[in-house]
Parts: sequence; C-alpha cells; structure tokens
Amino acid sequence: MELNGEQLISAPVPEVWKGLNDIDVLAKSIPGCEEISRISPEEIHAKVMFKIGPVRARFAGKLFLSDIVPDQSCSMAFEGSGGAAGFAKGKSRVELKQAEGGTLVTYTTEASIGGKLGQIGGRLISASAKKIADDFFQKFAKELGGETAALESDAGSK
Repeated sequence: MELNGEQLISAPVPEVWKGLNDIDVLAKSIPGCEEISRISPEEIHAKVMFKIGPVRARFAGKLFLSDIVPDQSCSMAFEGSGGAAGFAKGKSRVELKQAEGGTLVTYTTEASIGGKLGQIGGRLISASAKKIADDFFQKFAKELGGETAALESDAGSK
C-alpha cells in the first residue's frame, strides 16, 4: 500500500518541525494513541487503538527516524503488531517547506500489512489509512494553534 499527500499547516516551519518531534503534541494528534514514549532521539514507541473495517485492535509499534535534516525532512521506518489482528511495517518520508500561509508538509509512505488486516480489501485499507492521516494532520494543526488544508493525497494499494 502507498499513501502520499500534502498538507498546508498554518504555522511556520520551525514550529511544525518542533511539533512533529514533540511526543506530547504527537500523543494528542495521533488518532487512537494510548501511550507514546521517546526511547532515544531516533526511536519512538507507541500503543495505538485502531479500527479498520471490522478489525479493531491495539497496536504496539516502533518508529525509527533517520536522514534527519532539522526544519526540512526526515525518513522513518515503522513496525507495529496488533496480535491476532495482524501487523504493519513500512517506511515514510516527510518534507517541510515554507509556503504562502504556513508550512507545506509532503509525505510519502509505503506499508505492508498482514494477518486479519491483510485479508481486508485494499480499498478499505487505503481509505482508512487516508482518514487516519487526515485526522492526524487536523489534530496536529489544532495543537499548533492553526488549521490544515489537504492539497492532494493519493492512497493506493500495491
């Protein structure tokens, strides 16, 4: 599955970067987040409750940051397990650019899923992933005291 998109957040680049690296802001922004902790500057662990189609599960996951260029970009590798519900793993790249009205956040994500989640249709998974991303950016923008606008996104199954 691939998920790509752009969001315009009405806050300056340094503020958006700081928010993306603040686990308190992330805890309030990630839909279903129950727990989040920073293990090191490059590693974050989280527990999240997701409902995707008929499958509802608590996922324990790890996020590893790399290729970090402060106020500009980073790469992430992630993996999560939801027990019998399945697993997800993948990679993502996030880039920030100054834009009229705030910060343009561009993201590209490639993920693979398995278990019960893997049996759900690709369209439902893609639609759910896009909704989770949109919900994240809306909450994130509110945490920063601004708004967000989805400029374009593309969720596809591969």
